[in-house]
Amino acid sequence: MEQAKIQRINELARKSKAEGLTEAESREQQILRREYIDSFKRNLTAQLNQIDIQEKDGTIVNLGEKFGNQKKGN
Repeated sequence: MEQAKIQRINELARKSKAEGLTEAESREQQILRREYIDSFKRNLTAQLNQIDIQEKDGTIVNLGEKFGNQKKGN
């Protein structure tokens, strides 16, 4: 996520605590927060997909290959 967007999230959070947000600012904050969370999840998933684990039998399994293609709830 772009640094400018992160700064805007922080600006809106400070303003929200200090004086409150307008309806438009509140919607902007929700959109930016959702974008930040989605970006965080994508980055975390990419990192986890690169992890290899050695099983007890000595085989090496990549977490991305083992779990990466499963849908939520499986």
